[in-house]
Amino acid sequence: MVLAELASEENDSTVLGELESGVASLSRDLETLRLATLLSGEYDKNSAILSIHPGAGGTESQDWAQMLLRMYTRFAEQSGYKVTMLDLLPGDEAGIKSATLEISGEYAYGYLSAEKGVHRLVRISPFDANARRHTSFASVDVMPVIETDEEVKIDPSDLRIDTFRSGGAGGQYVNKTDSAVRITHLPTGIVVQCQNERSQHANRLTAMKILRAKLAERKQAELEAKLSELRGEVRDIAWGNQIRSYVFHPYNLVKDHRTQVETSNVAGVMDGDIFMFIEAYLKWKANKNKDARS
Repeated sequence: MVLAELASEENDSTVLGELESGVASLSRDLETLRLATLLSGEYDKNSAILSIHPGAGGTESQDWAQMLLRMYTRFAEQSGYKVTMLDLLPGDEAGIKSATLEISGEYAYGYLSAEKGVHRLVRISPFDANARRHTSFASVDVMPVIETDEEVKIDPSDLRIDTFRSGGAGGQYVNKTDSAVRITHLPTGIVVQCQNERSQHANRLTAMKILRAKLAERKQAELEAKLSELRGEVRDIAWGNQIRSYVFHPYNLVKDHRTQVETSNVAGVMDGDIFMFIEAYLKWKANKNKDARS
C-alpha cells in the first residue's frame, strides 16, 4: 500500500505497472484456489479419460465429434495438461466414429467432469449440397484415471480378454497381427478396447486403465444415485438431453443449459476457450449440493 502511494505521488509508471501486474496475478491465483475448494470429490484431483461418440446422423455427427475432439485437445494443451490418444476410430468419409484420450495433470478430472453429457450443434452442413441447416449431437464421457489396483479391485477371473487385428490408419503393422485388445468385465458387462499401440501388451495395459476408470465412474455414479434417492431427486441423463448447444447459424451462440452461461465467441470456444463454462458449472454444482443438504 505504501509503495503504491509513493509510486502515485512520484508518478512512477514503471512501479505502478508492476503493482498492477502483481495484483492481477494474485487475483488469478486466489481464483484458482477458490475453484480448487469446489473440487472435493474422491477423484477430482486425478487425470481424466475423455471419450467422444457421435450421435445419429452419419458423417455430419462424426464431423461434429471430431470438432469436439479438437476443442478438448486445445483446452487441455492451453491448461498445461498432457494429451495422449488411447483409441481413435476414424469416420468413413470424415470425422470420427469414436475417440478416447487421456488428459494428464492435476485436477483434470475435476474440471473436465463438467463436460460430461450431450453436446448439440446447429449449423449449415458442409456435407449438404443444398446448404441446409442441420442439428447434430455427440456425447462426451469423462472418467477419472485410476493409477493403482488398490483403488478399484478387479478379479482376473471376471475378465474376458479377446484379441483382434487393428483397423484404420496406423502404418505397416496394422492388420498383420492380432495386437488389438478387447476386455469384457463380466459382472458389469463393461467392454473396453484399445488398438492404438503397436504391441498387444501395450494395448492390454491401456485397456485395463480405461476399465479401471469406467469401474470407478460406475462406483461413483451408484453413490450419487443413492444420495439422489435420499434427497428425492429425479436424475434423467438421457441421449438428447443436451447440456450445451453450439449454434453457428443463423446466429453465433454457445449456451450451457445448466448454468445459462453463454457467449457469442463461437470460434474461441471451438479453439478450447471453455473454462467459463467449467467454472460456472462447478459453482452451480456446489450451490445445488449445498441446497440439497440444507
